[in-house]
Amino acid sequence: MVQTIPARDISLYELEEKFGLQLATDTNLFPEWTEIPTLTDGEKQAMSNDKPLHVYARVKSNYLNLNKHRLMSEEAVKMVVLSPLLDLAGFYQPPFEIETETSVEISAEDESFLVKGNIDVLVIQKRFWVLVIESKSK
Repeated sequence: MVQTIPARDISLYELEEKFGLQLATDTNLFPEWTEIPTLTDGEKQAMSNDKPLHVYARVKSNYLNLNKHRLMSEEAVKMVVLSPLLDLAGFYQPPFEIETETSVEISAEDESFLVKGNIDVLVIQKRFWVLVIESKSK
């Protein structure tokens, strides 16, 4: 019988134990990460005058201001922090696609365990998972 575990109820340690997950430290695991594309003139202009630093400072300021009086919900954090950073990184433009609240399942080789959950944000480029973001309140 297959035991289904909601992702919110399992720890990283349990995933390592049940599924044999290991931290990959080989920098050549995904060579796509090391290929640096040539910037267009528009991208170079957008990066001039320390604009990214200004955006980061503004995102930080927005977060601290809104979080000052009460804890922010996960949805508010995604809107205030995540959205502008994804935009700055260019993930809303081709060749990338964005999926939100994507359902995922991880099963053990012997299929005795099945972990089900959702990924908050998934950035894809031609079926390759470029960026996965999952946030938790704790």
